[in-house]
Amino acid sequence: MGKFTPTPRTTLKRLPERGEYDREAVYEIIDEGFICHVAFVVEGQPYAIPTAYGRSGDTLYLHGSAASRMMRSLSGGIPVCVTVTLVDGLVLARSAFHHSINYRSVVMLGTAIKVEEMEEKSAAFNIFMEHVIPGRWAEVRLPTEQELKATTVLALPLVEVSAKVRTGPPKDDEEDLAFPVWAGVLPLRMMVQPPIDDPALPPEIKAPAYVMNYER
Repeated sequence: MGKFTPTPRTTLKRLPERGEYDREAVYEIIDEGFICHVAFVVEGQPYAIPTAYGRSGDTLYLHGSAASRMMRSLSGGIPVCVTVTLVDGLVLARSAFHHSINYRSVVMLGTAIKVEEMEEKSAAFNIFMEHVIPGRWAEVRLPTEQELKATTVLALPLVEVSAKVRTGPPKDDEEDLAFPVWAGVLPLRMMVQPPIDDPALPPEIKAPAYVMNYER
């Protein structure tokens, strides 16, 4: 898949050894998450909005109500910064200063393009749903033309992209290694709980395998 070419905006200045530009490694992080933060500026006011997303090839898709500020603003071609972050553990050092977090994050910069064709919008809905919960799209009622019209879909070409990753134990100063306090990593991961039926669900309809066996 190759690598993303670092630019002045995506080249890591601090702790550059944590930088990752390999396309496959970056996409693994994007594909494991499903919530991103979309940052943009309107009339001098910055906003950072959490939302779901989906990826197809070298394109990230965003969607939302056609009436939303984010969709209206980004449809106008303003610059956007999209981030995805996965937290893998808390890093507890001997000194307060060296406490940290093990994480994987991706920053995507560019200009989103409004998707106008209904066929591509419908395909993007498929991408969104299958990214969050694979297997669902084949079972649900598909979007109507009116629902597609009420939703704005944006495509962000993945060109200016970088990842940053921290792994491993704490990095205490040599003189702190003898300090008598526990140090190490407290791993964290997403836990899936048993599904809860909709109160209006007929009792004969059971949760499908892709729900019962869901994991991230």
